[in-house]
Amino acid sequence: MRLTSFVVGNMKTTPSHREINPEISQEISRRLAATEREHNVRILYCCESGSRAWGFASPDSDYDVRFIYVHEESWYLSFDIERQRDVIEYPIVDEIDCNGWDLRKALYLFTRTNGALLEWLNSPIRYIEQGDFATKLRNLAPRAINNVALCYHYSHMARKNAREYLYGDKVKLKKYFYVLRPLLAIRYIEAGKGIPPVEFEHLVESVAPSEIRQEIRSLLEVKRVTPELGLGDPIPVINAFIAAETERHGHAFHGQGRPDINERSEVAEELNVLFRESIKG
Repeated sequence: MRLTSFVVGNMKTTPSHREINPEISQEISRRLAATEREHNVRILYCCESGSRAWGFASPDSDYDVRFIYVHEESWYLSFDIERQRDVIEYPIVDEIDCNGWDLRKALYLFTRTNGALLEWLNSPIRYIEQGDFATKLRNLAPRAINNVALCYHYSHMARKNAREYLYGDKVKLKKYFYVLRPLLAIRYIEAGKGIPPVEFEHLVESVAPSEIRQEIRSLLEVKRVTPELGLGDPIPVINAFIAAETERHGHAFHGQGRPDINERSEVAEELNVLFRESIKG
């Protein structure tokens, strides 16, 4: 199995607060190379997910490393492939959380408008981008995704975090970002702007109401320099926005909710071609 060539220090990143420490970058590359050897796979794409990609990481935030990998061709020709494990997961060590999905699993989830996968593909921090695999998926996404399904994904995320962390006398302040970001992503989709950007600030600039922007900026500045943003008083103007949006979503989304790949033969065929190309390397 040919191993991936890692280029450290040449990652695609945006502003300086999200640049990865060179020592951490080296360690991530070492672990990814070890993963290829240990599992006899080739990593096609690897990125940063979570708060560092979103742009509101704290100084002690974990590194959420996510990747898509491919086995040798013979692995996919096994009669019992459905019983084979299609994820690689490792325990969090030294703040690095590293796991990935097999190519076949990733492509299936792509047809289901998986929100996490779409964010991986559009992450501003990329450790590995082998060939044009990720580019082809990004180009196909606007024709393949279902906006209703994506809105359901973000609505569920927002409601869950709001219900658990933001409705008490004291709130877990960092969870405001985990509620605001999906709510703004929904507004982005509803505005007809396409797949929401991963970066939180881009969402704020694009679709956040003017009355909450300054409160968001102030909270963002504190989050980036505070090791653990703990409990605090609710922020009334943001809470009012969250309540209004979550209430509105109870009646806003209609439709199948998932694309039917059997009715999208052209998308399915493009994914089959990409699957075969990726296996052959």
